[in-house]
Amino acid sequence: MTFLHLTIIALIQGITEFLPISSSGHLILLPNLSGMADQGQVIDVAVHVGTLGAVIVYFWSDVREALFGTGRLLRGKVDTRGAFLALCLAIATVPVIVVGFVLNLTGLDDAMRSVAVIGWTMIIFGIVLYWADHTGAEEKRAEGWSLRDAWIMGLWQAVALIPGTSRSGITITAARRLGYARHDAARLSMLMSIPTIIASGTLLGLEVAADADLQAARDGAIGAALAFVSALLALTLMMRLLRSVSFTPYVVYRLILGVILLWIAYT
Repeated sequence: MTFLHLTIIALIQGITEFLPISSSGHLILLPNLSGMADQGQVIDVAVHVGTLGAVIVYFWSDVREALFGTGRLLRGKVDTRGAFLALCLAIATVPVIVVGFVLNLTGLDDAMRSVAVIGWTMIIFGIVLYWADHTGAEEKRAEGWSLRDAWIMGLWQAVALIPGTSRSGITITAARRLGYARHDAARLSMLMSIPTIIASGTLLGLEVAADADLQAARDGAIGAALAFVSALLALTLMMRLLRSVSFTPYVVYRLILGVILLWIAYT
């Protein structure tokens, strides 16, 4: 794989993973619309690892607290904020693991990887995000995350297995409807991405480990590094903008792209 191809894939993954515009949708569209060869699962795993590193670095204080809390949680104790955060993240991850397993088992995940599906989900869930963002209250903060809200956001997160939905977009939508402020909704969404990416990356990694070679490992390392840098920059910019800007610019982008994709799919 050429360095240019790797760079394009890493930039798409890094920039779109945490923005509410669907990284998986863009990665599926790249070979369909550009004529480039499909990057394959090795590169998919690598760039996801890169974005995982970015969110861990950016939210390190929360991640460290959850890591220490996980140890207490495994001992049956939920007596610290870190343990409670770890419990909330575990609960929020269950639905996407269950639904993802079913889709993978039935082959429905491959059946949904079409330009038409991505076009419709871009539009539909863009409108839902706009509605939630402009009607949801801003009374809750991330520190007040509850088990009930974690479960509800986890159920919404499972919907993101439909390409084009956007994992960050749908979880932010859920958080805004539950009354979390924009910045806090994004923060919870990003923290939820950590166990989700670990789970999906582990599954993909096990599938491709036997076929990986030295060349694939080198390409993967380059892709992961580029994805890490671009994801960290995109995440930093978005979190800063959310203190003063709504999610409307992302909604506009989704609607425009969705219309273009439906025009391509049906003409």
